[in-house]
Amino acid sequence: MSAMVDIRQLRKVFGRIVAVEDVSLTVERGEVLGFLGPNGAGKSTTMKMITGFLTPTKGTVRVNGFDVQEQSIAAKKSLGYLPEGAPAYGDMTPMSFLVFVGKLRGLRGADLQQRLSETIRKVNLEGVMHQSIDTLSKGFKRRVGLAQAILHDPPVLILDEPTDGLDPNQKHEVRELIKAMAREKAIILSTHILEEVHAVCTRAMIIAKGRVITDGTPAELEARSPWHNAVILRVRSTHPGDVRAILLDVPGVRKAQVIEEGEAEHVYRVVPEEGRQILGAVSQCVHRHNWDVVELFVSRGQLDEVFRSLTMPAQALT
Repeated sequence: MSAMVDIRQLRKVFGRIVAVEDVSLTVERGEVLGFLGPNGAGKSTTMKMITGFLTPTKGTVRVNGFDVQEQSIAAKKSLGYLPEGAPAYGDMTPMSFLVFVGKLRGLRGADLQQRLSETIRKVNLEGVMHQSIDTLSKGFKRRVGLAQAILHDPPVLILDEPTDGLDPNQKHEVRELIKAMAREKAIILSTHILEEVHAVCTRAMIIAKGRVITDGTPAELEARSPWHNAVILRVRSTHPGDVRAILLDVPGVRKAQVIEEGEAEHVYRVVPEEGRQILGAVSQCVHRHNWDVVELFVSRGQLDEVFRSLTMPAQALT
């Protein structure tokens, strides 16, 4: 089966600035691709080329089998797009705006009313449907933007910072909606919130300086963390140096660090040698020395560590 989104060697140049260079990716139905990168990395520019808002300098984009440049109308019918900032007509109400968008999308009569009703319910806009959009909070404006993107039930969604400006409860609601929709759609979303990758994404791609740096599942990216499979140990102890020295003698341990110090408790990060699993050995050590353990678990690694190591100059990490 062909991919719902198929991008080949995408390039975009603005004068002397290369914003995107040789980006290729595919997204299948049922996938949620988290598009990550620092500010200015090329995320929004890439998304604008996928949606046909910008013309690539080089490369091709196919959406639902249609070339975005050669078959633009058919491709755009298959797309829902939430752009950065969620622009809308401020003097319109959410109701009038969504009716307007629905008619542009070819919805009429009962079909339009059904899609309006379902979409308004999904994004929880019932209480503000007759206020002018200019008077809405940033979070509600974002939800209006999401509503127009999903109104026509497209098979492909391109979402640029979908939870920007939402409070924690609203973020949870939108993430649950994205997960529910992902069963039948291909979704690309950009985000600066790395916890969002865990919450909704099946894949994560990091882009920096216009180029794809890495692509994999969240677990695969976490495995690149220097603390992947490290054991975190919280112990009640007044002699952190003694505990650290004992941990360093555990077979398979490469490094033991005190990462938190309190009056009566200390937290240690015990780092394994490459390819080693040390939880059992550390547990035996704890038992042997009869330490008063508050917490003991294996770290899967942190996405923010991987993100920084891949997108920042080496000297900035020291």
